[in-house]
Amino acid sequence: MGEDGFLLKIKLGHYATQLKSSYDPCPLELVRCVKHILYTEQRLVQEASNASSPGLGPVDGTPQRYQQINQTFEELRVMTQDTENDLRKLQHSQEYFIIQYQESLRIQAQLSSLASIPPAERVQRESGLQSRKSTLEAWLTREANTLQKYRQELAEKHQRTLALLRKQQTVIVDDELIQWKRRQQLAGNGGPSEGGLDILQAWCEKLADMIWQNRQLIRRVEHLTQQLPIPGPTEELLTDLNATVTDIISALVTSTFIIEKQPPQVLKTQTKFSATVRLLVGGKLNVHMNPPQVKATIISEQQAKALLKNENTRNDSSGEILNNNCVMEYHQTTGTLSAHFRTMSLKRIKRSDRRGAESVTEEKFTVLFESQFSVGGNELVFHVKTLSLPVVVIVHGSQDNNATATVLWDNAFSETGRVPFVVPDKVLWPQLCEALNMKYKSEVQSDRGLSEDNLVFLAQKAFSSSSNNTEDYCNMTITWSQFNRESLPGRNFTFWQWFDGVIELMKRHLKSHWNDGAILGFLNKQQAQDMLMSKPNGTFLLRFSDSEIGGITIAWVAENPNKAGERMVWNLMPFTTKDFSIRSLADRISDLNHLLFLYPNQPKEEVFSRYCTPPNSKAVGDGYVKPEIKQVVKVEFSSPNPEPSPGNSFMEHAASPTVNQHNNFTIYPSMNDSMLDTEGEFDLDETMDMARQVEEFLRQPMETQWSGQPS
Repeated sequence: MGEDGFLLKIKLGHYATQLKSSYDPCPLELVRCVKHILYTEQRLVQEASNASSPGLGPVDGTPQRYQQINQTFEELRVMTQDTENDLRKLQHSQEYFIIQYQESLRIQAQLSSLASIPPAERVQRESGLQSRKSTLEAWLTREANTLQKYRQELAEKHQRTLALLRKQQTVIVDDELIQWKRRQQLAGNGGPSEGGLDILQAWCEKLADMIWQNRQLIRRVEHLTQQLPIPGPTEELLTDLNATVTDIISALVTSTFIIEKQPPQVLKTQTKFSATVRLLVGGKLNVHMNPPQVKATIISEQQAKALLKNENTRNDSSGEILNNNCVMEYHQTTGTLSAHFRTMSLKRIKRSDRRGAESVTEEKFTVLFESQFSVGGNELVFHVKTLSLPVVVIVHGSQDNNATATVLWDNAFSETGRVPFVVPDKVLWPQLCEALNMKYKSEVQSDRGLSEDNLVFLAQKAFSSSSNNTEDYCNMTITWSQFNRESLPGRNFTFWQWFDGVIELMKRHLKSHWNDGAILGFLNKQQAQDMLMSKPNGTFLLRFSDSEIGGITIAWVAENPNKAGERMVWNLMPFTTKDFSIRSLADRISDLNHLLFLYPNQPKEEVFSRYCTPPNSKAVGDGYVKPEIKQVVKVEFSSPNPEPSPGNSFMEHAASPTVNQHNNFTIYPSMNDSMLDTEGEFDLDETMDMARQVEEFLRQPMETQWSGQPS
């Protein structure tokens, strides 16, 4: 209301128009801007709170190490300010010294000119000038020593400041940034998000600012020294300081050129992918004034090792990436300098000779990002490089699960500062359990992870053990070969391939049922029988198939139709993703009237009814009624081993593992992907990869190729 309200309305309208014109084409930039402002405000309030309450613990849950970093920055600020004040005093003292020195030269000139004047006057004037000269020279000698002392003290202060700067840089770059990179790697296995880079960037920019300030101060001291040379150790000290500060700024720039968004770690040829690299100190050092270009290249593990040893690997690559050049862009609102590769594509890959039993899906590559730019008006030129997380290249979708195993093992068990890309060949079972649980929860998008009983079941499968005691597995180690190279006993698939099949089934079709606790899953046939035999007829449970990758079966207790008074546990032939794409699990359970209670005693309607498809009896189209598919199980048995009849789903007796055997004679996976490249030409590299895959399969013993028995 009133005049003030009217003016405010006009201002707000103007602001709204400005916001719309600035951010309408890119609303996410507004989100980033607001987020950055809120973060900055929060940090400033937090720093003010910390300053007003010294000695107290972390404010608002800020970790103690963050407090320590902020305190060190404050200490560095005070030290730098103190050094600058001392430099200013030195400069004033030196300027006064130069004035006095000029005065001594003037007196000397006057003394030299006395020869041309009468002797009586010369003696009188010479006496006064000599007295002044002696006094001034004595002062200049003392003052020269004082200046030399000031320079020495100033150089020592710079040494202490640079030592603390290096220590702070080690904490931020070698601790905090490395931890962020480790979290980023574990996020590839389904771990929690690595978190934003805003705090790290703020720290790195503070470091860059203080390093640059100290570099300028050292150069000012150098200038003063050149202006007034005084013999002493200062010159050598300044040379060392210059080298040290250049080394520190170089280490900071090269360490903060990082990959914000990693390329996919399972990389399929001829498929688009993206990545983002970022220079955390780019804005502070004004690198964006002459925007640098970043180039991406794929290199092998051996080439990565050579690169880290500073061996000459220029122009070496292991493949061809399309759209692999990108200019770094500066985002004013967030102060970030980054390059977004949006449409890269790996056209070809060149593989190296493999070692022993290593398969193509165990070979690791990496994407090398490199750039060159200068700071300080071309004073310093940097050539920066950074390597992506290990990448496994595939040419066909059938290689995906084995490639994922390689990535999972590397992400979980790699060590900081390793030689690319060395990982242990064996790890403790509890370590693998942690990695499997992380992966499972992420893929199934559930807070319900793998229980202790689930992990015991997996241990029994991995080690072919019958022990139910968790402690028995705590000190056992599992090798990479046991994980995903050797087939499980009596099967033609590995431990990981079985587990990955479970994950795929769950995330595609059964997520909700797992989250509800309706699927026990990790049970063998005998455990299911023992649990069900103590329950009323019609009680059932859901467990994963031991014999079929990505299969789940229903086990239930019922009367034996061939022997009055005898109860037994039956198992339906496993359902797979293909079955659930036709009819859902809830609908199938609803169709089977003899299934009454979900173990231990829940009526099935309470658990599954909300997921069932509503009946559709209305006419559709031109008066036609839509048909429905129903799950049917043959109830009457002529013998304990019923023969399957067409169109039905069949049960198998728990005590008769030979019932309804169905051997899978498919040796080669279906080849839906074309062997031709985008130009329609025959791709030799992809064909060779597939040939290697078949060769690896044929190396397996014949009995493991044909021994898949349903259970």
